[in-house]
Amino acid sequence: MSYIELTEIDAGYTKGLPILKDFHLKVEQGELVSLLGPSGCGKTTTLRTIAGFIMAEKGKVVVGGKDYTRLPPNKRNVGLVFQNYALFPHLNVFDNVAYGLRRRKVPKSDIPKKVGEVLKLVSLSGYEKRLPAQLSGGQRQRVALARSIVIQPDLLLLDEPLSNLDAKLREEMRAELSRLQHQIGITMIYVTHDQIEALSLSSRIVVMNEGNIEQIGPPEDIYERPATPFVARFVGFDNHIKGTLSSRSEGKTVVVIQGRKLVSTRALSASVKALNPGDPVEVFFRPDDTVLDDSELANTLPAAINFTNYQGYTTGYSLNTGGTSIRAVVPGKPCKDTGRLFVSIAPDKLIVEKC
Repeated sequence: MSYIELTEIDAGYTKGLPILKDFHLKVEQGELVSLLGPSGCGKTTTLRTIAGFIMAEKGKVVVGGKDYTRLPPNKRNVGLVFQNYALFPHLNVFDNVAYGLRRRKVPKSDIPKKVGEVLKLVSLSGYEKRLPAQLSGGQRQRVALARSIVIQPDLLLLDEPLSNLDAKLREEMRAELSRLQHQIGITMIYVTHDQIEALSLSSRIVVMNEGNIEQIGPPEDIYERPATPFVARFVGFDNHIKGTLSSRSEGKTVVVIQGRKLVSTRALSASVKALNPGDPVEVFFRPDDTVLDDSELANTLPAAINFTNYQGYTTGYSLNTGGTSIRAVVPGKPCKDTGRLFVSIAPDKLIVEKC
């Protein structure tokens, strides 16, 4: 049995209108699993169902062999970290972290040691007497983590905990979370809409869409081998162009777009394997998997530049090819617009999917 099991879950905010329908999820002990997807896809609903803030209308929630399905939130041994920190502004760091221990009637003499140990773990030793207002955003988030960890929960649930931080602090806190998770080995479920967070932190990623799981797997599989058009778009395959299937064989798919043949050497999905030549398809590729040249290379389409966006090491392009807008990101300064331009995509970077 897996450490966390959600089985046949129907859950939502209005009775009879579940967001999650017949939802299944398994998480192993010690994993950090990210729930990734756009707003409204069911990520937070899943988290709140595990925490007990939403009671499932149907199904079962089991954590560490314990049936959590009908337990109220205060009876579930779960740590929670929110995006707004949820610290008590009138309490100092020590008392914020000690709060959960006191609620659980931990002996008064044991509290200083437990709080001291967890503050050292999150690199906040010496900050015990400071109020939240005297801390940076990253330090406040560390206090929220310490408060959740100190009660030794069965699992830690994190709901977009880094979304209020600036880019540099988010990067630092991602590294901090990864270090903590490896150091203490706690099972974590992490909600985010940021693919970089999910890819850099997770043992596995669960990509969600409209209350369903589109794909679940290790970060590399999600990033390199998206299983559906939705996942492809969500993990950066922003460019998609419609075409017609010309031929397919093991290891090679040929698609006709604008009268030109483009080859993909990626593994075929089950939906494409069922297609016949002449059927409509869609190709997906990432902006940074393109090459721009004024001469015709392999796997190319003619393109015209709409505008450029110089970004230092790279330059971004908005292009038009056969009436379809696509993006390209290539190293170096903007190229000279000679009026003749081709965009090339390597065969192993091109995904073919059924329309």
